[in-house]
Amino acid sequence: MAPAGDREGYWGPPTSTLEWCEENYAVSYYIAEFWNTVSNLIFILPPIYGAIQTYKDGLEKRYLAAYLCLTAVGLGSWCFHMTLKYEMQLLDELPMIYSCCVFVYCLYECFKYKNTVNYALLFLLITYSVVVSIVYLDLKEPVFHQIMYGTLVSIIVLRSVYIVLWVYPWLRGLGYTSLTVFLMGFFLWNVDNIFCDKLRALREKMPPVVGAVTQFHAWWHILTGLGSYLHILLSLYTRTLFLKHRPKVKFVFGIWPVLLVEPPKKL
Repeated sequence: MAPAGDREGYWGPPTSTLEWCEENYAVSYYIAEFWNTVSNLIFILPPIYGAIQTYKDGLEKRYLAAYLCLTAVGLGSWCFHMTLKYEMQLLDELPMIYSCCVFVYCLYECFKYKNTVNYALLFLLITYSVVVSIVYLDLKEPVFHQIMYGTLVSIIVLRSVYIVLWVYPWLRGLGYTSLTVFLMGFFLWNVDNIFCDKLRALREKMPPVVGAVTQFHAWWHILTGLGSYLHILLSLYTRTLFLKHRPKVKFVFGIWPVLLVEPPKKL
């Protein structure tokens, strides 16, 4: 039985193994979870800009892949929350694993000479992705996915902390901001799961626009999207510093951070 507040919509009954706290089809007949869907724009538009800038700067292709993988997560999550279909759920969850593997590779290869390939690490990460995919498709158990994803995030965090503590301490602001924003999103993700009934009851008493502020899974998207984007900036900043480039973080419209990279000075 559908939870109270849910309605019938264009995509029919959900087939996904997960549903979130947002009331289904409450805003649009064509979008199952409206706020959880549109909040994915932060995963899509800024990384596309980052990918274009990376290509223009002639930087290594793995960072182009990192930005595009983040975009893929956003597109998959958009499709999942719009339809609540199992196939679309896989387009959301599996790219989360693949993108984190790309992030791990980028971060652990920051201090290598240009145009080198770590085949051992590459093989390990590809194997991890394939095994997780096969097992998850068989088990269909969200907790398994969450543990595998959390493992990769933990590896990324440990490496990031090492870099900002012992290699480039002046990057602590960027590194800690990325981590803090991500943890805030994780906190709200848990609040949304644990207190869903209370949140739904609260929304019934609030105007729709005000009630949208309590869509904490949407806030999870916004905060983790920003945190992941900032992580790519940290990784790319670290890499370009090592290669003797001149990276600078600037803010578009005084709000959104972007990385501009100038080539090394010619002697």
